[in-house]
Amino acid sequence: MELRISPDAARWYKRELNLAEGASLRFFPRYSSGGGLHPGFSLGISVENPEHPVLKEELEGVAFFIEEQDTWYLQGYDLVVNYLAAYDDIEYVYEAEREHNTSATSS
Repeated sequence: MELRISPDAARWYKRELNLAEGASLRFFPRYSSGGGLHPGFSLGISVENPEHPVLKEELEGVAFFIEEQDTWYLQGYDLVVNYLAAYDDIEYVYEAEREHNTSATSS
């Protein structure tokens, strides 16, 4: 499970939310009638400081993060946040989690 933010997306958040250097932006699952990764939930955002971040990426002076209690939403997936210039908006892409090679080689 990974969180990946494009530099253009980070700049969009800074501009749209008027975020200052050192700000933090949380991604979290919220109840909604719209579709997200899970029926009845979509991804929400909140400008707040992290308490127990599990996933975190810093770009453009802003810390983007997901708290430990919210990881169920992304179980088995990576969250990729892109900027769509044609719409001047953000796109959330849920990519199947990449398998990591954990086998050890012995000599």
